[in-house]
Amino acid sequence: MTELSPEEALARIAYLLERGRAESYKVRAFRRASAAVAQLGPKRVGELHNSGRLADIPGVGETTAKVISEALSGQTPAYLSELENRSVPETSAEAQRIRSLLRGDCHSHSDWSDGGSPVEVMARAAAALGHDYLAMTDHSPRLTVAHGLDAARLGRQLDLVEELNARLAPLRILTGIEVDILEDGSLDQDESLLGRLDVVVASVHSKLRMEAPAMTRRMIKAIENPHTDILGHCTGRIIVGRGRKPSTFDVEKVFAACARTGTAVEINSRPERRDPPPELLQAAVGAGCYVSIDTDAHAPGQLEWIGLGAEQAAESSVPDERIINTWDLDRFLDWTAGHAL
Repeated sequence: MTELSPEEALARIAYLLERGRAESYKVRAFRRASAAVAQLGPKRVGELHNSGRLADIPGVGETTAKVISEALSGQTPAYLSELENRSVPETSAEAQRIRSLLRGDCHSHSDWSDGGSPVEVMARAAAALGHDYLAMTDHSPRLTVAHGLDAARLGRQLDLVEELNARLAPLRILTGIEVDILEDGSLDQDESLLGRLDVVVASVHSKLRMEAPAMTRRMIKAIENPHTDILGHCTGRIIVGRGRKPSTFDVEKVFAACARTGTAVEINSRPERRDPPPELLQAAVGAGCYVSIDTDAHAPGQLEWIGLGAEQAAESSVPDERIINTWDLDRFLDWTAGHAL
C-alpha cells in the first residue's frame, strides 16, 4: 500500500468501516480525527507525536492516536491493514464483467437527507471508483425520519450540484430524488420540480403491509407517472437482523406496467436488501423490463456495493442491453428525459 498521511489513513479507515456496515459512531470518530489532524497541519501533529501528546488533539482517542503514530512512523497502521484484509464478498467472473460495464450509480444519498457525507464527498468517491455519473437522490419530504427535502431545500441542492459539476468534471452529478410513493400512488414532490430532475427513483416506504390488490394499484399509478424513471427496492424487504417481510403485489401486472412505460426496475445492492429477490428479478427480466443496478449508498464506502448488485444481475441473467447504467451519459439522459415528456 502507498504510504498515507495520518489524515488519509484515518479517512480510509472510515471509508472501509462504511463499506463493512459498521456502526455510524465508529465512522464519525475516524472522520472527526481525520479532520482534526488536517486542521492542525503536519508540523504541529508531528510535534505532538514526538512529545507523546497526540491524545491532546480534540477528537483523537487511543485508537485514532495509534493510527496517527503508526502513519507518522512510515508504517501502514495495523487497524487499516486489518480492515483492508477483511474479506469482501467475492463475485463471480460474470458479475465482474457486468460491473466493468457500469458507468454510474442511479441511487445515492447525502447529508442533505439521511446520508452521512456531503454531496461533494460522495461525488469524489464515485469518481475514484471510475463512475462517469452519480445520481444524488435524497429523500422527499414525507419521509421526515430521513429529513427529506421539501421543494425549497431540493431547489437549493440543485444549485449546489450545478456549482459542483463545474468543478468536478468529467464526473457528472445527476440531479435527482428518491420520491415516496404515497398511499394513493401519487408522488411526494411538486410535479414541476420533478420535471427538472435528471433521475426520479420512486419507492414505497410506508404502509408496506398493504393488501396486494391495493399495493398493486398504488405501484402501477406511480410507475405510470411520466416523471418516474426507476422503481426503487420494489418489495421493501430486509434480510438481516430481525428482517422485514417483502410487500406483496401482483408481480405480473407491476412489471408489465414497468415494461410498458419503460420504467426501470432497481436492483438494490444494499446487503440488507438485495431487492428484488431472485424470482422477482427473473420475472422482471421475463417481462422485458429495464434494470438499474444501484447501491442506495448513504456513505462513500457503500458505493462499492455496486458489485453485489452486479452479482444479482449475473445470477438472474439480466441482458447487458437492459441495464440502463451501462449506457453512456448522453444515452442515459436522453432516456430519462423521455420519461418526463
